[in-house]
Amino acid sequence: MLKNVAAVLLDGVHPFELGVVCEVFGIDRSDEGLPVYDFAVVSAEGPSLRTHVGGLTVSTPYGLDRLEEADLIAVPAGNEYVTRDYPPELLDALVRAAERGARVLSVCSGVFVLGAAGLLDGRRCSVHWRHARELALRNPRAVIEPDVLYVDEDPVITSAGTAAGIDACLHIVRKEQGPEVANKIARRMVVPPHRDGGQAQYIERPLPRSQCDTVAEVLAWMERNLDQEVTVEQLAVRAHMSPRTFARRFQQETGTTPYRWILRQRVLLAQELLEGTDETMDTIADRTGFGTAAALRHQFVRALGITPYAYRRTFRGPQAA
Repeated sequence: MLKNVAAVLLDGVHPFELGVVCEVFGIDRSDEGLPVYDFAVVSAEGPSLRTHVGGLTVSTPYGLDRLEEADLIAVPAGNEYVTRDYPPELLDALVRAAERGARVLSVCSGVFVLGAAGLLDGRRCSVHWRHARELALRNPRAVIEPDVLYVDEDPVITSAGTAAGIDACLHIVRKEQGPEVANKIARRMVVPPHRDGGQAQYIERPLPRSQCDTVAEVLAWMERNLDQEVTVEQLAVRAHMSPRTFARRFQQETGTTPYRWILRQRVLLAQELLEGTDETMDTIADRTGFGTAAALRHQFVRALGITPYAYRRTFRGPQAA
């Protein structure tokens, strides 16, 4: 049973990510019949730490020895966590915790600390989409899943951006103490107990302008005509190539197939229309080349893990539909 929780901090910690952990595990809600955790904020670098917010510091009497009794150790994000070195004593403490069965949780860039401790080797993990490439370079044995909000590879749980830390914390509560407890905590925090979809719906992905030589004009035409059904043969004619040569050049210059490329552009256009217009699903399906609202929904969910209706509500408010 989860009882003892510690949040371990380094210099430059982000207050919001620390606050996420404190909000879920550090507040006494016994008046509502909810569990009370033995919670401590632990410093890995002295009794007083600066945050990335100017003038704000965090002081705590707890050092790394406090981690030895924790059932869950959370590592919030921090400034320059992506590139800095970490105290060897902290890394050793995290390894010992995982070996004795304690859970280790990272929020956003806190995952780089777990990677430095070797806890990501051979495991699936999540990270903020902006840091996915760097995490992969630094941890070649990790399996990065940049599109999800969190990954549970017990005893290591990793979460993506800031708010995804809430999702991961509530997931741990739900797993250990059941959905009723997690739902009550979520209500107190005025957050959803579980969010649909993953990071894919938040990633900024502008229409790519690849450094292409032979297929550049065809790409431009495809972008202007996403509502049209086209075949590789028709595109090859526009490129003045045989279908086989065109398909090979397209793969070499874009890194994907014509079908997957145009499908991704259609989803991107649908996102733009859902965010910025009041057009109906049928109209959006027609403009994006999906044809029907059902086909739009199928491909949208497949690409982003969320329905077009839910996506519109997320970015335009509950009045949108």
